[in-house]
Amino acid sequence: MDTGDAAWVMVSAALVLFMTPGLALFYGGMDRAKNVLNMLMMNFWCLLIVPVVWVIAGYSLAQGGDAGGVIGDLDWAFLKGIDLTADGGSQLVVLTFLGMFAVITPALISGAVAGRMRFGAWAIFVPVWLLLVFVPVFKWVYGGWLAERGSIDFAGGTAIHVNAGIAALAVVLVLGKRRGWPEHGAPPHNMPLVMIGTGILWLGWFGFNAGSAGAANGQAIQAFLNTFLAAAAAGLAWALVERIRDGHVTNLGAASGIVAGLVAITPCAGFVSGMAPLVIGLVAGVICCFAVGLKTRFGYDDALDVVGVHFVGGLVGSLLLGLFASPDYFPESVAALSGFKAGLFEGGGLGLLGEQALANGVTIVYSFVVTTLIALALKATVGIRVDEETEVSGLDSAEHAETAYHAAF
Repeated sequence: MDTGDAAWVMVSAALVLFMTPGLALFYGGMDRAKNVLNMLMMNFWCLLIVPVVWVIAGYSLAQGGDAGGVIGDLDWAFLKGIDLTADGGSQLVVLTFLGMFAVITPALISGAVAGRMRFGAWAIFVPVWLLLVFVPVFKWVYGGWLAERGSIDFAGGTAIHVNAGIAALAVVLVLGKRRGWPEHGAPPHNMPLVMIGTGILWLGWFGFNAGSAGAANGQAIQAFLNTFLAAAAAGLAWALVERIRDGHVTNLGAASGIVAGLVAITPCAGFVSGMAPLVIGLVAGVICCFAVGLKTRFGYDDALDVVGVHFVGGLVGSLLLGLFASPDYFPESVAALSGFKAGLFEGGGLGLLGEQALANGVTIVYSFVVTTLIALALKATVGIRVDEETEVSGLDSAEHAETAYHAAF
């Protein structure tokens, strides 16, 4: 990695790091005023614990070992053999960049459990889920057996968004519904925070996607533009659906649409071009807009629409990649694994779409089952849900001895 490429990836890593505070604001504004600090702390906890777990064992297990394997080894545990003398720092850059992805992935789940999960249980859940769910799936998708079969995922549609989204569903099913839901709605308490968080996420996502090229090259430029276009198209689509269906356009709808587009373009960002990102964004905006309503129909209390936006958006993008992927944009490393399988609309037939469906299906089943077991274990031991009094009074004061807003004297 030359100095220019290293500089771009380091800047991208910083942008991805900035996304977690952005996510905290996005979720915090959507949450109740009495729980906003709890939501911020759930996200910041990921910033505290995940880097430690990542350098101790996570990175080595996720990226070490044999190509095409199921799990890595511990050869790089505790940063063994990873320093400037090994390769001039190239692996340190990669480890750092991927570590930012590891931070935000469990943070995505926090939005689904808003208002009712014990912080102590969350503190244990994050590192356990990282090692038992995120790390194996990341290995399979990036250099493991799923990648060797031919599935592709540019920046984390399957490994991050589908993975975290289905895990969120598993946790809320174990956790149960919030008191009074859905009869008594809980609208966002601070929409300006939501919009600020959306802007930060959009900014950080340029590092998330374009940085995943691993170099300051044409593929990074293509990923950058695709990220911009898909987010705009999805936000527009969501707004139009609202206007036609409800008679008005909401800030929350526009923000949710933007995030849905960012999620959907993530697996595709460096592998598609032309009008494909606009189509992907439009499709994701419409589908996710309707998907968030499924929670009331099927009775799962996904408080801040993690399932409807991240799971559904990631799945939509991953599958559409099987239609729009162009091998012209595959780097040599990916081409060697995928055999230059183009998408259906690029003359590649149904092969890539089938591999994308398999990779996502495996991720959904594995993540859902293991996450459910983790949540059940926490429920049976330390307890996973706050008591009724705490849920009514708010988690900020009970769990953190703080309040976000003080009455004026």
